[in-house]
Amino acid sequence: MLNTLKNNILLLLVTGLSWSSYAQIQRMEPPYWYTGMNNTKLQIVFYGSNIAQNEVSAPAAVPILAVTKTENPNYLFVTIDTKDLLPQELVFSFSKNKKKHFTTKYELKKRRENSALRESYSAADMMYLVMPDRFANGNPQNDNEKSMTEKTNTKVENGRHGGDLEGIIQHLDYIQELGATTVWCTPLCVNNNARGSYHGYGQSDVYQIDPRFGTNADYLRLSNELHKKDMKLVMDYVTNHWGAQHWMIKDLPTYNWIHQFPGYAQTNYRMTTQFDPNASKIDARLCADGWFVQSMPDLNQSNELVLNYLTQNAIWWIESANLDGFRVDTYSYNDKRAIAKWTKAITNEYPNFNIVGEVWMQDQAQMAYWQKDSKIAAIQNYNSYLPSVMDFTFMDATAKVFDENEASWNNGLIKLYENFANDFLYPNPNNLLTFVENHDTQRFNEIYKKDFKKYAMAMSVLATVRGIPQLYYGSEIGMAGDKSKGDGAIRQDFPGGWQGDTNNAFTKEGRTVEQQQFFDFSSKLFRWRKTNEAVHFGKTTHYLPIDNVYVYFRYTTEKTVMVIVNNNLISKKIKTDRFAENILNYTTGKEVLTEIVVPLKNEITIEPQTALLFELQK
Repeated sequence: MLNTLKNNILLLLVTGLSWSSYAQIQRMEPPYWYTGMNNTKLQIVFYGSNIAQNEVSAPAAVPILAVTKTENPNYLFVTIDTKDLLPQELVFSFSKNKKKHFTTKYELKKRRENSALRESYSAADMMYLVMPDRFANGNPQNDNEKSMTEKTNTKVENGRHGGDLEGIIQHLDYIQELGATTVWCTPLCVNNNARGSYHGYGQSDVYQIDPRFGTNADYLRLSNELHKKDMKLVMDYVTNHWGAQHWMIKDLPTYNWIHQFPGYAQTNYRMTTQFDPNASKIDARLCADGWFVQSMPDLNQSNELVLNYLTQNAIWWIESANLDGFRVDTYSYNDKRAIAKWTKAITNEYPNFNIVGEVWMQDQAQMAYWQKDSKIAAIQNYNSYLPSVMDFTFMDATAKVFDENEASWNNGLIKLYENFANDFLYPNPNNLLTFVENHDTQRFNEIYKKDFKKYAMAMSVLATVRGIPQLYYGSEIGMAGDKSKGDGAIRQDFPGGWQGDTNNAFTKEGRTVEQQQFFDFSSKLFRWRKTNEAVHFGKTTHYLPIDNVYVYFRYTTEKTVMVIVNNNLISKKIKTDRFAENILNYTTGKEVLTEIVVPLKNEITIEPQTALLFELQK
């Protein structure tokens, strides 16, 4: 009873409700808003028992554009125009039978200066992917919350382990030392599922940080601390589904707020049906409208109320947490016309804001379909307006090529070459997110059994090809994990993040010899990358691999970087006259990691299973 009273008091403080209105209004979303937005229309959701029986009014200076009632009497969707309004508290009045029933306050806040023109992540950045529950437990006091069903138990591989926002904040120096400039956290909002809640993708409240991770204020603090270090924060946003425990799922505003068949139907996961001209309607529907899993009801973005709710929620987080970008989960499972509207609404509000969508496909043309201004999608009169997609074909290639020591027509480093040969399909290949693994895939160091040479070759390529490199936490210290044993195996605790850990890989003194070897290499490589604009936005010329040796150049008018990858088990001598069109009048190359200077006149010797990165000099 006491806890309920405390929660009620907290609700009143957050929303500005009076005691008289509490009986009627249990939720108000967005909980507050901002003045000076490009889109001045704001739709406020008022939720409470039979609240739709009331009529609502606002101050005379605040035009109410629409009041939408649904078949569920517990909801009122009130749309107002915020144009020319100053920061203030608005008072909404609710009347029943022409008599004022209660009032409630709603706050309009002032936006940050130049908020609309905020910069975002780009190819000049390196993104570090963190699974917060498995990174570091900075505040053991929040491990368990009475309001949350699942409790922390580090012995359960797929359970909650206690990592939190404080743990990330405490180790920002480590992330920066690694050379990362941007942090992407898997979802942090409340996930009150009974099992597997640690990953965050089954959200039950999209306006609150899960208390086991911290608070909304902690999330803003993470953003602020990153910005102090000239680093960026990317939110993992989920538009396709919520968790079954979401408060709206438990009391649907409308029957078609989620996709129903009626009730549950499983997606077929066949994303090609979204553009296949020969696809059956039922197959296309099951892909887009079927539920990802039974515990995650599929949101109906074609419902304007749903789409507007998701759009405002995304913008609210950008403003309230001062975000620098989004990664959008399962982007291509959404209603494709509606998700394009969502994406365009956000980029209209923030013209420089980068959004990368998860489009997990194994064909470049099919992935390119989803990038903004795709000529392929234009054939079907479609534009996703999505600035970036994840380069899964690059990941697929890197998972195989470094075990293919003897090249053939289709095997060996030719797979990397062919991946980039298809860049003509993308409207903006420089804005692809490149990676060798993430939180859903087999770990790279598991595939190659912690073979440092193969790791070094892969990271050298990742750091120097076009796109935005992303590193998954722990790769830089050799972390492995076999996905066939379950997702927990690829999402292990970072050593040193928990009290009592005997191995603390966050510090040089605490790392093993193997961990230090991986970290030293990764840190030197990615810190160098921060300084070289040729590998950020330079052009690319690559040469057909010969005898399993791949050579390519990244260059601007001022700088040129030459990369040589030898995937053989023996050393090779590379004659340089073949590369004259890129070497031009450069005479020497300074190797980035060893700082050895070599002449470019005749030939370069490269050791087996090695990558060399040369900054060319005259």
